[in-house]
Amino acid sequence: MPQESSHIASDAHRVVVIVDENSNPFELGCATEVFGLRRPELGRDLYDFRLCSPEPRTLMRDGFFTLTGVAGLEAADAADTLIVPNRPDVEVPRRTAVLDAIRRAHARGARLVGFCSGAFTLAEAGVLDGRRATAHWQWADSFRARFPSVRLETDVLFVDDGDILTAAGSAAALDLGLHIVRRDHGAEVANSVSRRLVFAAHRDGGQRQFVERPVPEVPDESLAPVLAWAQEHLDAPLTVSDLAARASVSAATLHRRFQAQLGTTPLAWLTGERLALACRLIERGESRFETVARHTGLGTAANLRALMRRRIGLTPLQYRHRFGPGQAPTPRPAGP
Repeated sequence: MPQESSHIASDAHRVVVIVDENSNPFELGCATEVFGLRRPELGRDLYDFRLCSPEPRTLMRDGFFTLTGVAGLEAADAADTLIVPNRPDVEVPRRTAVLDAIRRAHARGARLVGFCSGAFTLAEAGVLDGRRATAHWQWADSFRARFPSVRLETDVLFVDDGDILTAAGSAAALDLGLHIVRRDHGAEVANSVSRRLVFAAHRDGGQRQFVERPVPEVPDESLAPVLAWAQEHLDAPLTVSDLAARASVSAATLHRRFQAQLGTTPLAWLTGERLALACRLIERGESRFETVARHTGLGTAANLRALMRRRIGLTPLQYRHRFGPGQAPTPRPAGP
């Protein structure tokens, strides 16, 4: 059956995924879940989502299944965001037609996204030269050898380099997808999408790719109880020592558990949670930034402003203008 767009709003931001021979089904599923589903719980749809392929029949990875009935590669020329194909055979050159479609999209200002080995596709197209990117850790040496001009960051979940974004691995595709939703539509919408996915609403891109998760021994060393407690007390002047005391461990032990289980530090996690709450408060209509800073434990409006600018790229006022109550959904960039 021929594919139809999952959304009917003509001005919706157009997300197009290129599927090529031997593409990975999991990352395709991630893109579909984040960008392609209807969102009746939000009262509006977020994206106009399409798949396209250079061939009428595309054999997916290891012959798991064959994809048919999707648009031709010309659909990539209408994309506001273009997600490029990723596949396990990273040494096999990509099709010229696919690389040309990526180059055209980049030249007209479309946003480009590569999940996992999709970074190889972007690099082969030449759009990553001199840019920051990430890829799965197991291919880091191969990537650097083939594309020395790319600034590869191997110990992060994803890299947002403005108009080109890359995710390190399969699960990180969901992290990057939610990051894009958050960037486009704000924290409240991203949280709604993550709840539907039953997935963590926010893992910062700077977290490590590989997080050790040993089988826990008795007593349970899960951080879940202390994380839940901290999220209920973000307005308090919490310190790492406070978290350690709540978990009944030393500060050094807490640091080790955060690194092992979350791939970050207690202070970085706490700051991220406070910023996420600040964004939600602004989206819900709180216009007094001193109040936002006080209720999130960030102290002052000046500190809130500095952290939001550094972590999110927007000041509180800019964030309110973009995502506050009564603001229209972010319009898609002008296309050809």
